[in-house]
Amino acid sequence: MDVIPKWADAILVPLISLLISFALSALVILSIGKDPIEAVKIMVTGALGSSYGWGYTLYYATNFIFTGLCVAVAFHARMFNIGGEGQAALGGLGVALVCLSVDWPHWLVALPVALIAGALFGAAWAFIPAYLQAKRGSHIVITTIMFNFIAASFLTYMLVEHLRPAGAMDPATAKFPAGTHLPSLADALGLVGIPFSQAAPANITFFIALLACYLVWLLIWRTRLGYEIRAYGHSEPAARYAGISPTKIIVVSMMISGALAGCMAVNNVMGEAERLVLNSVEGAGFIGIAVALMGRSHPLGVLLAALLFGFLYQGGAELSLWANIQRELIVVIQALVILFTGALDNMVRMPIEALFLNFRRKAPVEATTAPKPDAKSAQGGHGA
Repeated sequence: MDVIPKWADAILVPLISLLISFALSALVILSIGKDPIEAVKIMVTGALGSSYGWGYTLYYATNFIFTGLCVAVAFHARMFNIGGEGQAALGGLGVALVCLSVDWPHWLVALPVALIAGALFGAAWAFIPAYLQAKRGSHIVITTIMFNFIAASFLTYMLVEHLRPAGAMDPATAKFPAGTHLPSLADALGLVGIPFSQAAPANITFFIALLACYLVWLLIWRTRLGYEIRAYGHSEPAARYAGISPTKIIVVSMMISGALAGCMAVNNVMGEAERLVLNSVEGAGFIGIAVALMGRSHPLGVLLAALLFGFLYQGGAELSLWANIQRELIVVIQALVILFTGALDNMVRMPIEALFLNFRRKAPVEATTAPKPDAKSAQGGHGA
């Protein structure tokens, strides 16, 4: 039996962690002479008070959904994939190569091909650390961190030496053909009569991210492969005894994880920038770790956590713009949320577990010390 109920693990622990991080953030804002209540108002208004703000919030959230799912799938196989940043960067390279290779007639034709290319490049970049873990015993955390730096260097080389247009100084590709330009969220919602800001970068990739959440849920909880991944994650010896190949689970789950990170490039490379630029991932691979931890590696939790971090990113940008608060302080606030919802999760969980254990111990004692009905009264009542 679980120490704490599932609802407490999924809702209570993250909620208390968030409240602690927000309280500390308020103290940080107070320490520089600013009003934390006014800061919250600016963040909420900037991120959620208009369709323009929602557009940026959903754009960031889309990136975090893909990288959060990337980390979550690996978590289920008891692996810590910290390589989402590099896998997403290489996914962007795959998307760029596809978009630049053909004069695509329409985005409906280009989108599935670009999505597959991004997934394949991300999966291929995740395959190497997975193979080293399965066959050579190399630690997946170390190799995926190293491969982030290798991916960044390789992408710089490709942009500067091969993909940069002649005469251009910016380390970026040329603009993608018009046939690859994805409809914005305003275009999609306009079809059903919902007004939305055209200036916001959110695009139809958000709906693909929602579909990815559903497909990951199907994979992990409704397929044989998902059962094998979870079984291996819970106990490797038991999985071996049941005939599950550790090599297969490590490689397949890491490739799925990398493919999900690579799919993020459709949003930021194909959908927003419409070209591949250096540092297009912008740290989303690392934010995905916090998203997966806060979302308890469940697709619904990942979705909600990604929306929260999308709010923090857009709200933080508005706060630095309108409240004259340095950008570095916004990073501190975001870091506090990551710290308490991720690294210091047990600091909140352990007191809650102790509280529930205390309740469980008291319940049997109260049941055994409850007064019993008088025997004579019971007999008399029976006779009556």
